[in-house]
Amino acid sequence: MRTRPTLTWSPSGPPLPRTSDLTEVVPLVESGGVLVLSGAGLSTESGIPDYRGEGGSLRRHTPMTYEEFTTSAAGRQRYWARSHVGWRTIARAHPNAGHHAVTRLGSRLCGVITQNVDGLHQAAGTHDVVELHGGLDRVICLNCGLVSPRVELDRRLRAANPDFAATTDEINPDGDVFLPEEQVRDFVVVDCLACGGVLKPDVVFFGENVPRPRVEQCYDLVDNAKSLLVLGSSLTVMSGLRFVRRAAAAGLPVAIINRGETRGDQFAGVRVDLPLGQSLTELADVVLRHGNGH
Repeated sequence: MRTRPTLTWSPSGPPLPRTSDLTEVVPLVESGGVLVLSGAGLSTESGIPDYRGEGGSLRRHTPMTYEEFTTSAAGRQRYWARSHVGWRTIARAHPNAGHHAVTRLGSRLCGVITQNVDGLHQAAGTHDVVELHGGLDRVICLNCGLVSPRVELDRRLRAANPDFAATTDEINPDGDVFLPEEQVRDFVVVDCLACGGVLKPDVVFFGENVPRPRVEQCYDLVDNAKSLLVLGSSLTVMSGLRFVRRAAAAGLPVAIINRGETRGDQFAGVRVDLPLGQSLTELADVVLRHGNGH
């Protein structure tokens, strides 16, 4: 069964109190066993805009849905043309101070679940990251299931479209960009080398379900954590919000560091409104300066 994509969310009541102080977060992290749940807000300082922040791309862009991609050849052509351009920006992006701070805090963490598909946690040196929505560095065949590197597809698409020279200044968190129709209509899409099937980025599109084994893996991480720290996510999409709900239901402390309100604010004991790079660097500095405080 496919779910209807949740693209927007509106608060139903007055905003809950927020702070610009990390004081309550420090002992939480010092005590260890912290599970991090990160979102697109963590990667904005790497030049990849989020969907729902002040400059969020959802204000101008409707993401590709699973239904359109799987049922429309024209939709796939449009997606791959745009993603072919966007992928270059994603591939060039570097981890920012926030990603590096998460890596530095590794000894206090029991895991990292990211809703991002940009691979920047891993590029910063964080290990055992669960990519909830997959990764743009891989491509999967919808027919035979073969997974192959995105760089290989990029080479094939360049060869099939030698005169394609579209560029853009705007990119979305899923690597999609806006291109005028005339730049898309002649783009040649390539098929699976093994079986001729349809190729799809190994990411969870809007309206597509996260694979059940991955969801269960994340639930296990929540169940074995001492606390949950949400970083840069509006938690609009249920695929991430469910882990916050589960943590809160189990009595785990939940802390959120994000710019603006989130759909999970009611489940958090502390809500910090600060830029991620600066605040996480400060958090790591304080926690590690205190040494073995747990």
